[in-house]
Amino acid sequence: MIDNNKERRDASCDCDVIHGEIVQRVKADMPDDDKFNRLSVFFKVFGDSTRIKIIWALDEHEMCVCDLAVLLNTTKSAISHQLGYLKQTHLVNFRREGKVVFYSLADDHIKMIFESGREHIEE
Repeated sequence: MIDNNKERRDASCDCDVIHGEIVQRVKADMPDDDKFNRLSVFFKVFGDSTRIKIIWALDEHEMCVCDLAVLLNTTKSAISHQLGYLKQTHLVNFRREGKVVFYSLADDHIKMIFESGREHIEE
């Protein structure tokens, strides 16, 4: 049997500060709490499987609510709710064509982050 506690003990320091210069340099570059909070909210978006499925679909092609609902076998209301959250967090854009609203990923950063995550789990 593997002793996970031993692994934790071996991976921790029994000191206060050894590399003060490094700590100071990293601390000087550290963003403020607001930026960390915004980043946390950003990553929470990826913590819901329905939103991840929507992001996956939009990574493939722009789509409307009806198409997303059929693709994901859920209601238009559920898709609209999640798209609202994705719009609020600036992960998706939309464009209107007559009565139809098409959604797409907001920019290449979102695409890159999502695709990096996919690659990571497929390794």
